[in-house]
Amino acid sequence: MQHEFRFNNELHEVSLERTPKIWTYANHCAHPKEDGRVRIYFEDGTKAWAHVAKVGDVWWVHHSGDIYTLERIEPGASTDEQHGGLVAPMPGTVLEVLVSQGQSVEAGQTLMILEAMKMEHRVVASEDGIVTIVHFSAGDRVEQGASLLEVETSQ
Repeated sequence: MQHEFRFNNELHEVSLERTPKIWTYANHCAHPKEDGRVRIYFEDGTKAWAHVAKVGDVWWVHHSGDIYTLERIEPGASTDEQHGGLVAPMPGTVLEVLVSQGQSVEAGQTLMILEAMKMEHRVVASEDGIVTIVHFSAGDRVEQGASLLEVETSQ
């Protein structure tokens, strides 16, 4: 089945099939475990474990200390809306805020570091822009889905 996802503010069409024991996407396989981990196989032949959680139409992928979001685009939905808000993938504590209001950021830049489930998670900018609001400070507790900060995109 064909699905459209937004990743780093680019649209990607992905062929995705899912059974309880294996997910197949773009001729690659991922093996989910009951604890939320997924074994991912990369195009270069390497493989790794990632934690994956789904909230609404957004898949949160935690890999090597970084957080990536994949937003499923519903068929027929508008794809030109601006996405600048960054939300907490799970309950946790803000360890460090690396940006301030008014600061320019680049796609892939780490904006904030959270601690959740005894692991550090990096919140990264999905595209270039300017930080318009920082909602939390170091030491603050956040709930899943809380808006952490907002970035006005350059487009």
